[in-house]
Amino acid sequence: MLYELIVIGGGPAGYLAAERAGQSGLTVLLAEKRTLGGVCLNEGCIPTKTLLYSAKISDNARFGEKYGVKAADVTLDHEAVIKRKNKVVRNLVAGVKAKMRKNNVTVVTGEAYIAGRNPKGAYEVRVGDAVYRGRRLLIATGSVPVLPPLPGVQEGLKSGFVMTNREILDLMEVPADLVVVGGGVIGLEMASYYQSAGSNVTVIELLDHIAGNTDPEIAQILLKNYQKKGIRFLLSTKVTAIEDKAVVCESGGETLRVEADKVLMSIGRRAATEGLGLENIGVELERGRIKTDSRCQTNVPGVYAAGDVNGISMLAHTAYRESETAVNNMLGKKDIMRYHAIPSVIYTNPEVAGVGETEQTAAEKGIEFEVKKLPMMYSGRYMAENEGGDGICKILVDKEHKRLIGVHMIGNYSSEIIYGAALMIEMEMRVDDVKELVFPHPTVSEIIRETIFEF
Repeated sequence: MLYELIVIGGGPAGYLAAERAGQSGLTVLLAEKRTLGGVCLNEGCIPTKTLLYSAKISDNARFGEKYGVKAADVTLDHEAVIKRKNKVVRNLVAGVKAKMRKNNVTVVTGEAYIAGRNPKGAYEVRVGDAVYRGRRLLIATGSVPVLPPLPGVQEGLKSGFVMTNREILDLMEVPADLVVVGGGVIGLEMASYYQSAGSNVTVIELLDHIAGNTDPEIAQILLKNYQKKGIRFLLSTKVTAIEDKAVVCESGGETLRVEADKVLMSIGRRAATEGLGLENIGVELERGRIKTDSRCQTNVPGVYAAGDVNGISMLAHTAYRESETAVNNMLGKKDIMRYHAIPSVIYTNPEVAGVGETEQTAAEKGIEFEVKKLPMMYSGRYMAENEGGDGICKILVDKEHKRLIGVHMIGNYSSEIIYGAALMIEMEMRVDDVKELVFPHPTVSEIIRETIFEF
């Protein structure tokens, strides 16, 4: 059988592309080497949010006295949390499988290898002993954790002392001392959860700040909140080795040895392109990632790539939109990817969310802009629910057209509000346009309106 589309990878980009293509009447084969849903559903987005919600409930119960709520002997049952996480994941994976069946997508389990292109122009993909042929390919193999070539890392992985995001989400016991190497989103979310669960957590970060490309002022507020919670941070610190029950690092010319029962290695992710057979059809790579254009097409006709594997924006919601863009172009519908209004979120307590330009990126691009910010306490709803909260909302507007170009905030509900800010930026709304919008009251989202009226 000649499939009209073969999708390699069953994560957000792969399964949504298969669903959309199947809905449009294409014959589709989806190859996934592990479990449908990919890293996001099985080892990333969904599992971490399940854990973090349990931690949030636990923290609220422990510190409820300032809201007039007293609770004694509050504990977080980590084993029960992991079991619930597994149940949530199973249910969602079952939902993805049901969507594949509904849209007549053929799903095969196994590692896919692109063998080449036959004389008739069809791409041949080998999965186990079977060979499948397709008119088009969508490569959506995602990403894998970056593991530094440091002494002791591989030995630690084999012994279970060192973990990646996959292993820590199945950890059935709370380590007394947890060291997190890397202060990015994954590291921070796991540090936050395990601190709530009872670990003594130390985060080691090579940079002088946490949270990667997050607005620096907001990242600093987040840091202070984590420190109040009891998380220890070693910034501007380089890990040099993993030893038995310890992490060796250097800071300011001094060598430190940080004791640990477990170590989470979380220094980033890289595109999963090795061993796919891309060289057999001449797909161009750039620093290990698949190079794509605005239509998510590679340099090879009929071959597309979406999600982490193209390395542009390693977020599940970006992957969804890229997969739709790719399928639309396969169907002859003009569609392009736009990356300027993709929101990002850190789901800890407090939440952090941002979209568009920061002050730093706007300055680097030579954009003349104005910036206004307000404490989240300007929102009555926020004040009612966040005793002593120190969140802020920051909005950037370009001086020439008075359009919104960036919105950044820290404070609970930010994750649910930021899509509205993304829409405003995507639609190139001006300050005066936003001033005419009616926000529901009382909601935390009103902070956007309050900040807009500062311009």
